[in-house]
Amino acid sequence: MPNSPPSPPISMRSASSLSRRALLAASASAALAGCTSLDALNGLNAVTPGDGDTEQRAVDIFFGEGPRQALDIYGPKDSPGPLPVIVFFYGGSWASGRRQDYGFAARALAARGFVVVVPDYRLVPAYAFPSFVEDGASAVAWTAANIANHGGDPARISVMGHSAGGYIALMLALDPQWMGQDNPITAAVGIAGPYDFYPFVPGGAADQAFGHVLDPASTQPITFAGPAKPRVLLLQGEDDDTVGPHNARNLKAALTAAGSRAEAIFYPGLGHIGILLALSKPFRGKAKVLEDATRFLLSEETR
Repeated sequence: MPNSPPSPPISMRSASSLSRRALLAASASAALAGCTSLDALNGLNAVTPGDGDTEQRAVDIFFGEGPRQALDIYGPKDSPGPLPVIVFFYGGSWASGRRQDYGFAARALAARGFVVVVPDYRLVPAYAFPSFVEDGASAVAWTAANIANHGGDPARISVMGHSAGGYIALMLALDPQWMGQDNPITAAVGIAGPYDFYPFVPGGAADQAFGHVLDPASTQPITFAGPAKPRVLLLQGEDDDTVGPHNARNLKAALTAAGSRAEAIFYPGLGHIGILLALSKPFRGKAKVLEDATRFLLSEETR
């Protein structure tokens, strides 16, 4: 190919590869060791090998008027659909995060045959509860109304989230005030999410996000465990000291007792960030997070 640019010298390519591997290792080692800060993910999306045969189908689509009320859409290449849909909410103590840094999670799910929507939402301290749940509801409503234009099936919408994003996902699935009686959500997957965390630690992230609420029970997903809820899967690291495993254990028990379908899977040796990192291609051997979530979400598809 005479018009191709010359390849970089071997020494330059080796240095680039080593730098990339070093950055990936540095970002991941703290996370897999149980680091509790999402700062460990900074830059990880840029250096983590992505899943092949996926594409970004839409960028910067606004579902509201604010600068943080926008979403991106991913899907598998050469699969026109209609495909099952996941709306994925990232974490960050309701106070940080941006959708562009979670392409690794979206592409991992897209490679399994899903159309994946990743929205932003309003953050603490500028906003508090219920703003971020309202934004989640608006993103799901936009998805139900428009995802057919991007190869998704509006009759097969699931929600998924990590940490604070898991909280948003489960509130939308369980509390009927957000999506109404015609809730389009058919299933929910929470990854290391807080579902039963009152009383709030004074001055902590939950206190800043929810401390102003006069009825704290109304902020807890477990309050809304009842019959005839969407199917729920709760994934949790046993070594998570940010969001304790009791959150998943208690919500699963409450949903099951009420007659709703719920599963919980606990991964030994995995912390709060490690469970999210296990979605990324180099670290799937640490836990079957992607495999378990995919199995659960597609289980209804094969019946």
